[in-house]
Amino acid sequence: MAGGLGGLAAGLFSLLLAEPLMDKAIRAEEARSHEHEPAGGAVQHHEELFSRSTQHAGLVIALVVAGLAIGVLFAVAYALVHRRDPRGNPWPRALAFCAAAFCAVSLFPALRYPAAPPGVGDAGTVGDRQQMWLGAVVIGVLGMFLVWQVYVRLAPRAVPVRQGAAALTAALVLVLLWALPDNPDPVPVSATLLWDFRMLSLASHVLLWAVFAAVFGGLGLRAVRAQAPVAAGEADGKPEPADYGSVAPVR
Repeated sequence: MAGGLGGLAAGLFSLLLAEPLMDKAIRAEEARSHEHEPAGGAVQHHEELFSRSTQHAGLVIALVVAGLAIGVLFAVAYALVHRRDPRGNPWPRALAFCAAAFCAVSLFPALRYPAAPPGVGDAGTVGDRQQMWLGAVVIGVLGMFLVWQVYVRLAPRAVPVRQGAAALTAALVLVLLWALPDNPDPVPVSATLLWDFRMLSLASHVLLWAVFAAVFGGLGLRAVRAQAPVAAGEADGKPEPADYGSVAPVR
């Protein structure tokens, strides 16, 4: 539920704010391609498989599906930590988990390979750009896991020492990201349009993880409140009333 709602919020945000910028970028790319056409007009233009309205609907659906997939993976990771420490408060734990996931999956890769409007650039480099972005995501995930391990293993130390070591580890992960190759394809759009698109793209990720954290943490608090009366009854030593059904009492 948390992943689906987060994906829906990000999809509607992108549809209302980012898609108009994408349309401008597509029109700019089409105008640039027309400028480089031969004088005789021998270049053939292929019709798009899906209209822009269909692509808009597909954007929202794709983000909802992505949110559901993220929710499943997040729940598995959360359950593993919860088994080790079941008494932890679900609200700050959900916020901390989502902040770490946002850095690993969204922020760190975006710093190395900022988003570019779809359909802009050389189509022959799409595969290379996807592989580089996937490598950045893998490094980000493994790096945040290393940050968490450093923070856990320094538990006997003072809090400033633990936080400083974790921050230093995160900085080393960023340095490692810059060891990846540069983007081979320049983005031939105006700097203002590109900046706005990248900021809106990152904002959609922030919204996804914020809604996810709020819903997941809220459901966790609800589960804790539901278990509190049961735990209180067991602590008082009051057993649950037995249901004997049709069994006759023994005299």
